[in-house]
Amino acid sequence: MAQWLRASGEMAERDENGYPHIENMRSLRSVAQAAKDCRGCDLWSRATQTVFGEGPRTAKVLFVGEQPGDKEDLAGHPFVGPAGRLLDEALIEADIDRKRVYVTNAVKHFKWRASGKRRLHVRPNSTEVAACRIWLELEIRLIKPAVVVALGATAAQALLGPAFRVTRERGKVVSSPLASRVVATVHPSSILRAPDDESRRAEMRAFVRDLRAVAKLVG
Repeated sequence: MAQWLRASGEMAERDENGYPHIENMRSLRSVAQAAKDCRGCDLWSRATQTVFGEGPRTAKVLFVGEQPGDKEDLAGHPFVGPAGRLLDEALIEADIDRKRVYVTNAVKHFKWRASGKRRLHVRPNSTEVAACRIWLELEIRLIKPAVVVALGATAAQALLGPAFRVTRERGKVVSSPLASRVVATVHPSSILRAPDDESRRAEMRAFVRDLRAVAKLVG
């Protein structure tokens, strides 16, 4: 039985699994609004807010990352932290207009552990990724992108199954039940973690090369 809970000054309906009622399944705005009240897993309890995807409904390319980071959790927008800035740089080099793509994450809440005053990223587990799948499915279904780009292992496995390995299939066009064309590459945060400047530059060149291949797919 659905339970009624007060959220943001209004009555929010949720089913027995913690998923909120969606007023209009064909409206991306309505889906994003409903996601704010999602309790499908426990991550919401320590996150500042839900961080839903953003971008035009007409986007030909949809990027999927792992989860929002500290900066995204506080701002309420995806890919606005250091990894997001690196993605922006790579998109410019690949000649992809950032304003014409849709960016989101496989998980919509920030999972973290405390380290002094800092909040450090913790990788979401398979249960948490599965709990958030409903939102990713709806985003892809409503956007209908020509290509979905999985950034990193969590996003790739959310789209293509737990056996998928980015290291083996990076840059290749594969199909998924959610999208006919999926390209997996690294997450920008992995480039930031490179041990030295030379490695970082090499990783960035490889990342841009993957994005240029995506640009060719959409013309």
